[in-house]
Amino acid sequence: MNDLTGKLALVTGGSRGIGAATALALAAAGADVAITYQSAASDAADVVKQIEAAGRRGFAFQADATDAAAVEATVARAVDALGGLDVLVNNAGVGTSGMITDVPLEEIDRVIAVNVRGAYVAARAAASRLADGGRMIHVGSTIAERNAGPGMTLYGLSKSAVVGLSKGLARDLGPRGITSNVVQPGPTDTAMNPADGRYAEAQRGALALPRFGTPDEVAAAIVYLAGPNAGYVTGTELTIDGGHAA
Repeated sequence: MNDLTGKLALVTGGSRGIGAATALALAAAGADVAITYQSAASDAADVVKQIEAAGRRGFAFQADATDAAAVEATVARAVDALGGLDVLVNNAGVGTSGMITDVPLEEIDRVIAVNVRGAYVAARAAASRLADGGRMIHVGSTIAERNAGPGMTLYGLSKSAVVGLSKGLARDLGPRGITSNVVQPGPTDTAMNPADGRYAEAQRGALALPRFGTPDEVAAAIVYLAGPNAGYVTGTELTIDGGHAA
């Protein structure tokens, strides 16, 4: 059902967490995979080794997600290395929290630069390189659907913008058979938001299922959207959140 044999995929922010799990799941489904990373070079190299151990080609490229020119150049390098592009997973992002009156302007600029501008630039750079019938999948957050507590205004703003980006891309690229969708993870056990972290108990209290999700569970949804059975799914959000938005 999720056969991606021969497909060529790029995962931004693919060195760890949901991005790494996605890169490995795409490779397990048969795709050759390139990833980008900000600073975790050793983690990125390990992901490439695991991709290659699965019998697929793997590549890693460093890129500062706040630098539009670097993002554009890295997408081009990745596509050249792969020999084409069928799937873009727009995953690179940063987390943040704080009451609106307490968040400094520098933090606003950083979050928007990575989560909004960076995602837009990566999508723009990939759009002309994607094969007809390709896939764009963006990693958002359930916070865009239900902001369950104070301090998440900036993050919710940035991830809501990803939904708008994806819907616009669905219209722009639909004539070429390219789909664009958002996966909305809820609390997921990663280094950024560990299941035993400081805020974990409060997050579990907002869930219908009393546990954090795993990166592999989010990756499975991404692989579905990248696969042949999701060819008529576009411009929508697939929520993987343990009932956070219920």
